[in-house]
Amino acid sequence: MAGVVEILIMIALGYLLTNLGWFNESASKLIARLVTQVALPAYMAYTIVSKFSFSRLVGTLPDLRFPVVSMMILFVVSIIVAKVLHIKESHRGLFESMFFNSNTVFVGLPVNVALFGEAKSLPYVLVYYMANTTIFWTLGVYLIQRDGEGDYKFNLGQTLKKVFSPPLLGFMVGVVLVLLKIKLPNFIMQDLNYIGGLTVPLSMIFIGIAIANVDLHDLTLNRGNLGILSGRFILAPILMALLVLPTPMPAMMKKVFIIQSAMPVMTNAPVVSKLYGADSSFAAIMVTETTLMSLIVIPILMLLLNGVH
Repeated sequence: MAGVVEILIMIALGYLLTNLGWFNESASKLIARLVTQVALPAYMAYTIVSKFSFSRLVGTLPDLRFPVVSMMILFVVSIIVAKVLHIKESHRGLFESMFFNSNTVFVGLPVNVALFGEAKSLPYVLVYYMANTTIFWTLGVYLIQRDGEGDYKFNLGQTLKKVFSPPLLGFMVGVVLVLLKIKLPNFIMQDLNYIGGLTVPLSMIFIGIAIANVDLHDLTLNRGNLGILSGRFILAPILMALLVLPTPMPAMMKKVFIIQSAMPVMTNAPVVSKLYGADSSFAAIMVTETTLMSLIVIPILMLLLNGVH
């Protein structure tokens, strides 16, 4: 619960400072660029290099199939749900992206560590994180960019440029360094750590800024909001449970995967939306609503998972 509360405090700080006149539109855009193009790539590289050894990385790669399969099924379901709920065209890509991607680091990591302990849960948290990160910064970002561009026409060169975004490149660099067993100098690792450390607070402050610029009466339960809430907190954990419970994988991995699947909307969704001209206010509202709802959902899931072996 501590991870969720910490995030809400940082969102509140961004909201308060905006109302006090600290941030304007240009400051908001600057923060979005700083997070997506500088802080987050450093965070990706540092996390992979510092948390994974060669043997652990290779040994956990096969388990990536569970979160990947789960998110791909949810993506297909999100397309159907968006049509059934008549989500407007300008929101469909963002709706679909938020429907199947989880906040596996900013909320998922501290929640799992608090619930299960760092030593037991961290390897499985990072397995899910690897899959979720790759899918968000490829398919998820592509969907959000499509909203921002209106009538999207496929262009191979532009698509490749979008797929290999700075955060994903940072992630890939970290994986390559681990696989090749290359040790970076300590001063570079410290720089990556310090710069990457900006990711969480700046993302949360940005969300607070976005919320301050919209009417809080928009925090309602309309069909779009309810669709995302049901995807995040009902369909995602049920689907993951159906995939992992029949397998012989360790019980701790099953619990972590189910918890990770039911995390709030990615905190980077509003940042990416702002960067590419999609509806960042809608994204910020859903991050806030799902983060608040997770305070109720996580204890319920923990009760249901007590019998998992």
